[in-house]
Order: sequence, then structure tokens, then C-alpha cells
Amino acid sequence: MVWKIIGVVAVVWIALAIIGALIKGLFPILVISAIVFGLYLLYKAVSGSDNSTVTKL
Repeated sequence: MVWKIIGVVAVVWIALAIIGALIKGLFPILVISAIVFGLYLLYKAVSGSDNSTVTKL
């Protein structure tokens, strides 16, 4: 019974380590893409074109 508990704890620990590494690696990409998307929406709003695709998102 003790080995099952230790095994479950080890599996959860490894899973959390992998998820943490993925989040740490992908977070800068998420931030950069959010900034680029925000700049795109700002450009579309400022340009004043009648043909706006912002509503089609």
C-alpha cells in the first residue's frame, strides 16, 4: 500500500514538473502574441476603414 501511494505521488510530481516546464516555455510566446494581436486591433480601429474584420472574429 505504501508503494502505491509513493508511486502516485511520484507520477503526480513528474506530471506537474512537465506542465510547469511547458507553461514556463510557452508563456513568453503567449504574451508576445497577445501584444501583436492588440496592436493589430488598435491599427484596425485607428485606420478607420469601413471594411473591418474585427467583428468577424
